[in-house]
Amino acid sequence: MKKLSGFLLIVLLCAAGWLAWAALLPVALPEGGYKLLVGPNRTMKQIARTLEQDGAIRNRQLMTALARLSGADRKVKAGLYRFQGPQSMLDVLQRLVQGHPDEASVTAIEGWTFRQLRQALDRNPDVQHEAKPLSDAEVMAQLGMPGASPEGLFFPSTYLFTPGASDLDIYRQAFNVMQQQLNAAWAARKADLPYRTPYELLTMASLIEKETSSDADRGMVASVFVNRLKKGMRLQTDPSVIYGMGASYQGNIGKADLRRDTPYNTYTRAGLTPTPISLPGKAALYAAAQPAESDALYFVARGDGSSQFSSTLEQHNQAVRKYILKKGQ
Repeated sequence: MKKLSGFLLIVLLCAAGWLAWAALLPVALPEGGYKLLVGPNRTMKQIARTLEQDGAIRNRQLMTALARLSGADRKVKAGLYRFQGPQSMLDVLQRLVQGHPDEASVTAIEGWTFRQLRQALDRNPDVQHEAKPLSDAEVMAQLGMPGASPEGLFFPSTYLFTPGASDLDIYRQAFNVMQQQLNAAWAARKADLPYRTPYELLTMASLIEKETSSDADRGMVASVFVNRLKKGMRLQTDPSVIYGMGASYQGNIGKADLRRDTPYNTYTRAGLTPTPISLPGKAALYAAAQPAESDALYFVARGDGSSQFSSTLEQHNQAVRKYILKKGQ
């Protein structure tokens, strides 16, 4: 028994020695250096897999284990990290834990409102918060757009910046990217669409963004809305009603809400909403510019993330009974 215990101790010491050797052994990086982008909410497991695939570390399981044992997996800070020269696994891990990226980042999610974008920037510790005390109107004035509603005018993406950069610079960058994306979508739009201006296309894209996250359905949702506008029918889209409810929305929308008139209630008012209702991404912009060819006028959620589209009210009512009423029984 004593011999066996001694053998196990030797094995454990050898394993510990190998782990220490593997963690401390430098890895030669490319001559031009190595860049690692750590996005928000990215796990250490995902980071370690990327590092191993790029040849920056030898063993992702070991790095994940070291990070978990040291608590480093809960301390990694998002941003862009640059590494020069040979780096050991511990060197890389310590750099990530110290949280001093060469470039920090902030991410705006497709479908967010401008208020949510402001909250993300206001919470970001690497930003100089010059816009935080300003009203939405004052922010737009700073960006050279006095009087403009900010909703929908900022492109959802991940933006890298040098720590200490002004939040106004990030707003300006997101605004400029949206203008570029919107202009490209407007230039590529189909003929005979019911939009008089790029801003109306942007507004339509924001409605599409909030109605579906399904790549397969965006074009059809756009087709339904375009067909309705052409026929003079109201859009009757719930996300616009919810947007118009503002802070009074508590997660449910009832018949009284659909009847209560606001500028954003597309059940009581015809045409597009007066402004966008969200930050639309590229896919929604191009769906608005190039809707699918169909005669569909209705759609209902199937409950699996996709929608059932119908050309007649009778077909739509059948779909509602199948996917909505039956589910509620």
